[in-house]
Amino acid sequence: MPSPHASTSEPLLPGQEFVPVILGGDRLGYSLARSFHMAYGYRTVVVSRMVGGAIAHSPLIVHQQISSLEDPEALVTTLRDLAPRIGSRKLLLLATTDHVVSVVARVRDRLEDLYLVPYSDHELIDRLTRKEHFAQVCQELDIPHPATVVYDLAEHADSTPQTRAAVDAMTFPIIAKPSNAEAYAGVAFEGKRKVHSPADRAELDDLLDKLYHAGYRDKFILQDVIPGDDQGMRILTCYSDRNGLVRFASYGQVLLEEHSPDTVGFPAAILTQTNHEVVGQATRLLEHVGWRGYANFDLKLDPRTGKIVFFELNPRLGGTSFYITAAGHNTVRWYVDEYVHGEDLSRVDPLEASEEHIFTAIPLRLLTRYVTEPATKAKVRRLIKAGDVTNPLFYSAERHPRRWAWIIANQANYVRKYRRHYPEPKALV
Repeated sequence: MPSPHASTSEPLLPGQEFVPVILGGDRLGYSLARSFHMAYGYRTVVVSRMVGGAIAHSPLIVHQQISSLEDPEALVTTLRDLAPRIGSRKLLLLATTDHVVSVVARVRDRLEDLYLVPYSDHELIDRLTRKEHFAQVCQELDIPHPATVVYDLAEHADSTPQTRAAVDAMTFPIIAKPSNAEAYAGVAFEGKRKVHSPADRAELDDLLDKLYHAGYRDKFILQDVIPGDDQGMRILTCYSDRNGLVRFASYGQVLLEEHSPDTVGFPAAILTQTNHEVVGQATRLLEHVGWRGYANFDLKLDPRTGKIVFFELNPRLGGTSFYITAAGHNTVRWYVDEYVHGEDLSRVDPLEASEEHIFTAIPLRLLTRYVTEPATKAKVRRLIKAGDVTNPLFYSAERHPRRWAWIIANQANYVRKYRRHYPEPKALV
């Protein structure tokens, strides 16, 4: 049904064929806005609780405030009130976090008369983003995945003999992370991190006790540690069309991750590469479940076997997905071609990106200090010398001095954070 609110004021963004509406003012929110501006010269509406540094003082963005992106009712009310004020009948709705993507998918039937929503059904999103379910699909399709124990905190006070035996059999250190990111976001405890790495059974027991007493009653994923440092991490992004067929894939090697407690594990720099075998495995998985839109995979090279291991699936473009646009394949064109222009992508041959390019969110001098593999370091230096490197924040369309002051401070802050949290490159085991 149409919104009951009529627009009586000047449209926010008149004269555009379509308007991107992005839920989230973080680094991905800005990267998407930049991608739309690069491809079409269009500005973007960003909806978020506040104007953070990533989007502040940018001419690419019109900001609209919301009380909460995670509250379904607040989200629906805000978006329905906003739609008639924007100035276009074609509004492409995107979100920058897994949680908000899930919320949008759940309320899409209350928004699709006003917005184009390029995501899978919420049941599929919720199933595949639960790490234990993703592990089951990988096992079913014979796709490499770390050895995993699913620990149910609801049974922590009286865990089963099978669970205790499975934990006892694990070799430490291990990786421990929540299966339900939404439930995990709602609890607080001392030492909380995005991903934990207990060094022994005593540390794991302490972590599980803290989780239980903090009120977390969902599952926690305990996984085998794949040896190696950040340079062993890989990333893969795929786009599936409305028919559930993968049309595009872009693969890369993570050169360095972030190591601050609140952002640990986020890629800080990526070198685009090709890997036909891994793309084939991801294609098989996505087409098996009937995925729609973008999916982002976290992967790692296991030096013990030489295989790339799949960790998890994110139901959206990743926070560092500008690595794809920077290498010459603007991510937003797939959305626009299919959802705005109504193109039939089944007529388009599947494409696997092959260009080499460096994406970095950090200063180059800091990056080269942490790239230690000789062959990779030589390649990185060659690409930097050739100018094949991009920081998503450095964009010539940005002119406001306060924005550039923030960017300079942001880059300096990375130096301080690495000095404090990760002063020297090191492997997990």
